[in-house]
Amino acid sequence: LEGPRYVGPAPNGGFVVSEECGDVKVFMSSHKLLCSLSSKYGHQFGNPAGVCVDRDGSILVADEQRRTVHLFPEHGAPVCLVSTGLRRPAGMACSSFGHLFVADTGENCVKVFK
Repeated sequence: LEGPRYVGPAPNGGFVVSEECGDVKVFMSSHKLLCSLSSKYGHQFGNPAGVCVDRDGSILVADEQRRTVHLFPEHGAPVCLVSTGLRRPAGMACSSFGHLFVADTGENCVKVFK
């Protein structure tokens, strides 16, 4: 890993790690690299921060530099879920009720999205 920042559990016992170098890596339960989101989706991150996985197994990534949150489904193209209203998104968590919690360090608060 190159400058690991945030880590979260992934489906099937694996985990997801954001890196300072501008990538997000997905690991299997055996701790072997499954994929890089930049390579798999052709997505360019500014400064990936918080990561989490929703109840459908999609990976969500907060981008501090771009002030966005993107969803990366197992199949299909990435989807920008949040494109406005964030100053400096950092840590994130997904609830089983479909809510997304984003710690916005630029505004010293936690924002909730449905």
